[in-house]
Amino acid sequence: MSTAGTQAPLTSPPATVRIIASPQSWVEGEAVRQLEAVARLPGMRHAVGLPDLHPGKGAPVGAAFTSEGILYPYLVGSDIGCGMGLWDVGMLARKAKAERWAAKLDVEGTWSGDAEGFLAEEGVKASGFEAALGTVGGGNHFAEVQRVDAVHDAEGFAALGLAADRLLLLVHSGSRGLGEAILRAHVDRHAAGGLLEDSDDARAYLTRHDHAVAWARANRALVARRVLDGIGAPARRVLDVCHNSVTPRRDAGGTRWLHRKGAAPSDEGPVVIPGSRGALSYLVVPLGDGTGSAYSLAHGAGRKWTRTAARERMKERFTAESLTRTPFKSHVVCENKDLLFEEAPPAYKPIDRVVTDLVEAGLVRVVATLAPVLTYKTRSREE
Repeated sequence: MSTAGTQAPLTSPPATVRIIASPQSWVEGEAVRQLEAVARLPGMRHAVGLPDLHPGKGAPVGAAFTSEGILYPYLVGSDIGCGMGLWDVGMLARKAKAERWAAKLDVEGTWSGDAEGFLAEEGVKASGFEAALGTVGGGNHFAEVQRVDAVHDAEGFAALGLAADRLLLLVHSGSRGLGEAILRAHVDRHAAGGLLEDSDDARAYLTRHDHAVAWARANRALVARRVLDGIGAPARRVLDVCHNSVTPRRDAGGTRWLHRKGAAPSDEGPVVIPGSRGALSYLVVPLGDGTGSAYSLAHGAGRKWTRTAARERMKERFTAESLTRTPFKSHVVCENKDLLFEEAPPAYKPIDRVVTDLVEAGLVRVVATLAPVLTYKTRSREE
């Protein structure tokens, strides 16, 4: 990778590398190699792999990096602003009608409402990608109606205004085509190179990046509204956190650039760490000062198999129809059969091990576990 905005290369001492995972957790060797490669980039200070660490496209997912004097858009990736939002649904869990909702819920296509007006309510400017606003997207994105499985920290749970007998809604989505366009514009000019923090190119990228982060948050809010309209329930947003971003952290030592790629923040309050669609999600409270983990946590279970491997293996063992139900008796809406196989629960690491690693590292306290009721992926037969 090269640097943009200067004639001379940026040099620095080697970055520290840390992987937060117990011996019981499997971390693919290629993910470790990618983490170490990123640590050798100019200006890099820290490279931290979380328990969900797995290989990505040139850089690992489930990782956080801090640099000095330079930032790397390529580490953030194309889905700038991707994250998780949690809503407290005004409906008792015992009144859930998962089978009926699975048959009729549809969050595909352009929203019929006033997209620019909705963005204005959220304090976000239009981007030109409003046709995709309020859509989940492909890959591992989802909208999931959940019930409370167990409360482990009653005080922390009550502090969030939650009730054990009410439904919740978890939305995982990002900036759709907007983030991809921003990264493509960068790559067209700089390939995988970094940007010096005081350069015009860095300032221009950060302006577009911050817009995409805000747009992605609004997108999750509109996905939630469409799902809630579909099930006929009101809701209150409890939290919304981003796990693909680059942000400045300023202290007495100066400014460092914190890159998160599939890494939830540990400095913004409670977060939800979801498992696969056939596993529990964990509502957790971050602990400690965050310095040893680059102020980050695992953002999910992390893939164990590539999409191609998952597709091949799962087609040998299951029918598509069997994968639309889970051990929790929840329903899965995913009419793209390839995606259904790619996102099957065995393709992911065990979420309980990922969270246990975080607990044992002193990074989180579990507040509650949440079980799936209805997981919405897509009505489209094509990604």
